[in-house]
Amino acid sequence: MKKYFLMSIIIPFLFSKNLFSQTNSSLKNSYKEAEYFISTLNEVQLKKLTFKLEDEERVNWHYIPKSRNGIPLKELNEVQKKAAIELLKTSLSEQGAQKALSIMQLEIVLKEIENRKADDDHRDPQKYYFSIFGQPDLKKNWGWRIEGHHVALNYSSSNGKIISATPTFMGSNPGIVLEGKDKGKQVLKTETELGFLLVNSLSEDQKKVAIFSTTAPVEIISGNSRKIDFKNEEGIKFKELNKEQQKVFLQLLSTYVKNYPLDFADDLMKKIEKADLNELHFAWAGSLKPGVPNYYRIQSSAIIIEYDNTQNNANHVHTVVREPGNDFGDDILKKHYQKEH
Repeated sequence: MKKYFLMSIIIPFLFSKNLFSQTNSSLKNSYKEAEYFISTLNEVQLKKLTFKLEDEERVNWHYIPKSRNGIPLKELNEVQKKAAIELLKTSLSEQGAQKALSIMQLEIVLKEIENRKADDDHRDPQKYYFSIFGQPDLKKNWGWRIEGHHVALNYSSSNGKIISATPTFMGSNPGIVLEGKDKGKQVLKTETELGFLLVNSLSEDQKKVAIFSTTAPVEIISGNSRKIDFKNEEGIKFKELNKEQQKVFLQLLSTYVKNYPLDFADDLMKKIEKADLNELHFAWAGSLKPGVPNYYRIQSSAIIIEYDNTQNNANHVHTVVREPGNDFGDDILKKHYQKEH
């Protein structure tokens, strides 16, 4: 495939014309907000917020509703909450931040659906926890995490750049709000619609390659694993698609990449291109129609993205982005520690 064709699809869809003047701006913004957030906290709160970079807590991640380590929004005053939310916003693109905040607000919808009492905090948009690993710095190694039900954001930085933003989990329950004042709301709409558009554009012969099971797995296959390694690259390769199908595939891929700040998204896309776009796989399982359990995966040596919608009559979406070998910044931080020690 000619280079100009790839660039004509990816660059306009992903990035603004001012992208290259914003190099490392995402880390500068997150550093600034992390420093300010820290300055608003008292000693007890700081003890909950901060961990050593090498602490095992750094890789203790999940996406189910449960109590976590770190400091939750519900234990912050209004000034502190605003500072925490600003850290979240700088950690994502405008699109990504809107999704994360909308997911958090779905806890209110779930509380109504489940008829929970007013004092029951199992479903609570304030139960999202913030953690900082190491000392925020524009050059040295440190990281941060924002996590709660259906949102898990993990960041690592080194040498003035965000070097890893995975695992990244975003889920939506309900996938589509079916009643109440938010009826029709669908937080992960594009991820759903483009997946169906791509699989249903395939010819019968292509479907035989792309669809690895008529039954969707009940959950994202990687779960909350510490490391990820899909040895079997199931599905159809990018190079086996026609140009229109490739365009949809890239739009689907960029839907996930665009959740990150522009400069990090650019770096991630370059990694995916370097690993060879033609070797990207698209794999599907389950129904080809909405409302029935379905699953898809995008995979190469540089990226693994999973989408699963099986629970609650296929109205409960889970998505995750993983970077094999570099979740939690493993790739670069490992080299750093080897050099230092």
